[in-house]
Order: sequence, then C-alpha cells, then structure tokens
Amino acid sequence: MFSPAITGTGVFVPPETITNDELVVAFNAHADLFNAENAAAIAAGELAAKEHSSSEFILKASGIESRYVMDKSGVLDPARMYPRLRQRSDDEPGIMAEMALDACEKALAQAGRRGEEIDLVICAASNMERAYPAIAIEIQKLLGAGGFAFDMNVACSSATFGIQTAADMIRTGSVRRALVVNPEITSGHLEWRDRDCHFIFGDVATATVIERREEASQGFEVLSSRCATQFSNHIRNNNGFLRRTRPDGLADRRDMQFMQEGRRVFKEVLPLVVAHIEAHLAEVGTDAAHLRRLWLHQANKTMNDFIGRKVLGREPEPGEQPNILQEFANTSSAGSIIAFDRFSDDFAPGDKGLICSFGAGYSVGSVLVEKF
Repeated sequence: MFSPAITGTGVFVPPETITNDELVVAFNAHADLFNAENAAAIAAGELAAKEHSSSEFILKASGIESRYVMDKSGVLDPARMYPRLRQRSDDEPGIMAEMALDACEKALAQAGRRGEEIDLVICAASNMERAYPAIAIEIQKLLGAGGFAFDMNVACSSATFGIQTAADMIRTGSVRRALVVNPEITSGHLEWRDRDCHFIFGDVATATVIERREEASQGFEVLSSRCATQFSNHIRNNNGFLRRTRPDGLADRRDMQFMQEGRRVFKEVLPLVVAHIEAHLAEVGTDAAHLRRLWLHQANKTMNDFIGRKVLGREPEPGEQPNILQEFANTSSAGSIIAFDRFSDDFAPGDKGLICSFGAGYSVGSVLVEKF
C-alpha cells in the first residue's frame, strides 16, 4: 500500500470578466425587452413581468462581485444572454480540453512533473462538452500522458470525488501519478435570463496532481477522504453542456438550463454537509480543533459561513475559511480547489486542512490533508 499526496495544483483563469454592475445593466435591458414584447400577456395576467436586478441584490444573496467567462459579449447581449462559443472542428482541441491543458501544465510545474509521467487522468466536472470520446482521453493525449483516462460527473462535488478515486488507485498501486482536472464552463448552462440565478456562476479550470507520497519531496498527504450522495431534484439541469443549439425552440425550455429551489437547497444541504464533515473527522479520530483551514466549495457566502461556524463551533478566524466567491463566483467543482490553490502556501509541515465540496445530487465529498 502507498500513501497518496497532492503535490501540485493549477488554475486556468478565463480572459474576460463580468462585474455585477455590467451584468445588471444587461439583465435589466433584457427584462425591459421581454416586458415590452409580452406586454399584452402581462396585462392579461397570463405572464409575469420580469423584475429588474441590482448589484446590491446579487452581493447580498451570494457574496459575488464578479466572475470570469470564456465569452463576455454573448452573455451581455440583452437579446441573447448566453455565451457565443463556436463549434470546434473534430481536428482541434475542444474548449474544455484547451482550458484543462493550461491548468494541468501549471499543476505539473508546481509538482515538478512532466505530462508523460502521468498514468491516470480524470476529467471531473459538472457538464461535459460531449458524451464521447471522453474529454479526459483528449486531455491525456494533449499532455502526452500514458495509462488511462475517464470522465466523471458528480456536479459540484466532482473534484473531491475525483481526488478520492485517484487516491484510492494510488494506495493500491494500480497507478503511480494522477491528474484530476475540473474544466467548468458553467456559463454554458446557466440561465442568465432568470433573476433568481443569473449571477451565480463563472468559468474556470483547475487541476490537481496526486502521486505516491513516498516519491514526493513536498506537498499534502491525503490522510483520508469521504464521499456521500443522496438523490434530490432540487438542483437540476436537463440539457447537459451547451444550450440553445436547436432551431426548433426545444433547447430553450427553462428546465434545460440550471435550475434550483434555493430555499430547499439551503435547508437540506447545510445540515448534510456539516454532519458529513463531523462524521469524517470522527471517523479518523480527530476534530475541527486540529484543522488549520477549511477549503469549502464556493457556492454562496452565507452557506460557507454557516458551515464554518457549525464545524468549528465558533466564528471562523480570518484565513480559516477563505472565500474566493467575490472574484470567481460559483465555479462548481473547481471552487474548493481554487481556494486550496490560493490559500495553502502558508502551511507548515504537520498542519492539517479539509477540502470539502457539495452540490447537486445531492453530493458531498471531503478530503483531509496534511502538509509534509
């Protein structure tokens, strides 16, 4: 048996940013267009008028101030409100593989490894660009990696589930080094025209190198990991990855983009996550007092603050539970890894922390690590 360790992480940041103010201007113009075009139905009570959004509403509801996207112009077009992502030919890298490659190269550089030293690639994300061939296999080819690769979808928990899968394979000796990569183009499945959720997501890609602790000179040993799922319809997307590609209008159904019943999600997910973390720590004979940091899924500031208070039994100290929501928004599976990448350099050998993600499914995954 071997001990798995995280030896490198990398983050690809898209080239364009949308601030709350920019988004609100576009959304309110869209709402005005919608209300004008449907004035008769609205007056007859057959259709509800769309309310305006505001930067104050977004910040209070989520803690988000801006987000990165792969295409800004399409999202901010009031008559469109979704990204313009061109169809790639079969002879060029897909958009997810292109994003992933950048993050992987950064993670490999931090780990001091080359692509050909990797023998497992897991592409773990909320949506896949296509069903097959697997995005992970395309990434494997671009990296010059050996071994095998496969895709994994556990919504916002995909990264932690991927890390557990790779860590288990390293423990048993079936692989030596792995890359878990999370390319998230959430702008492609977000309903930007819905006031209740139009501000939630952003695009990004993260990558994590996991290898045998016995062959690494620095990093974080994966002491333990724990995953759980519980079926729920309260966060759902019936379309998959990219939307509005059909001329017959079917791809414009509301249920074919991101949907959630926010209040029910808050009520059900928060106790699920807190209980999961507490059970995980108890399972390995430790408690929150031994954790220097919680790297939580970046879903919503109120949710994260609640989880931090419950797990720690007090208000988190500055730095104990970092948030990157204000800059990146919700990036689905990538959020906890961005937080880990940005806020782990100050750890000393022996310091412990917990990476935790949660989301649709419901799903929750946690990874206990220790700096060496």
